[in-house]
Amino acid sequence: MSATTPLDFDHVELLIGAVQTAEEANAKAVRNTVLSPRFYTTDFKALDKLDVSPVRAEWDAMMKEYEGDNNHDHFQRDAAFADEVRTLMPQLSPEMRQEFLDFLISSLTSEFSGCILYNEIRKNVSNPDIKQLMTYMARDESRHAGFINQSLKDFELGIDLGSLKRTKAYTFFKPKYIYYATYLSEKIGYARYITIFRQLERHPDKRFHPIFRWFERWCNDEFRHGESFALLMRAHPELLRGLNRWWIRFFILAVYATMYVRDHTRPLLHQTMGFESTDYDYTVFRITSEIARQVFPIEVDIDHPTFRACMTRLVELSVGHARAKERGGLFGALGQASCAIRAVWTFARLYFVPVKENALPAQVRVQAAW
Repeated sequence: MSATTPLDFDHVELLIGAVQTAEEANAKAVRNTVLSPRFYTTDFKALDKLDVSPVRAEWDAMMKEYEGDNNHDHFQRDAAFADEVRTLMPQLSPEMRQEFLDFLISSLTSEFSGCILYNEIRKNVSNPDIKQLMTYMARDESRHAGFINQSLKDFELGIDLGSLKRTKAYTFFKPKYIYYATYLSEKIGYARYITIFRQLERHPDKRFHPIFRWFERWCNDEFRHGESFALLMRAHPELLRGLNRWWIRFFILAVYATMYVRDHTRPLLHQTMGFESTDYDYTVFRITSEIARQVFPIEVDIDHPTFRACMTRLVELSVGHARAKERGGLFGALGQASCAIRAVWTFARLYFVPVKENALPAQVRVQAAW
């Protein structure tokens, strides 16, 4: 199987799992896997000590943007929304329905993860700059998660967000890991949403659900969130030097690899929008890499043959792991272990693909121009 060959639906079901009931949707959101979005906690005392003085002018300008809240009235379903749902949803095949539901559930979980993390930071710090930022970002992510949940409720598969907050496991990350991972998550979220929006803007006949009409202004929230973490990192340049360069490389690769494998379990989703999964992912990688030059001193070479070969291999190993898990028994367990070991080896190969050096610009902030 090559990276450009769509998975057949049997393989997709192995990887994403069919969802038919609200109980199954909630269980999927709670479950932690290598590919699923996680909930995080961190060292709040360390965050409380952050100093944004070196970027004060840019920081204050950003806070005014948050305060202006240009999306305060955006996340409302208009009269056409319900009509489009009634018209378009019956046209989806059962396979396509499952891929779209997986997209909605994982997207909601990711958005709600940000909401919880930012709200917990807000409650546990006294630093006025950090408290103000986290208040605004939690507000935005709450809107995003709620809006997605409304669409899940159209399928009678709404997620109980209160229960999700209580029952999903939390992962502790050091603050600097939060900065790297969250910055990348927000920027790649922007790149994903704007790439989909631009494609469906050019080809409205391929827009199979009305939620995509909201993506342009929606992803500008994601972009601004990433800008906030860029300012935090540039205010503390020690985060971008020495051994931290290796952590930056790790998080770039981890975010890219997770997205690539997850997206290759949704071939019909991308085909329906007029994409091919590999082309879509490399478009998103390229946009994210261009944006990240504002803050990261290195850039992963996404066109390197080894990088591309390893991404393909990770998809194959993910399918192999799912097959072995379904098989069960001793041989199934051995198959899972073998795939896991080979996946770690493949990721290690990715880690040592040469990177491109990047001289950081004097002006930290960039415009959402994609």
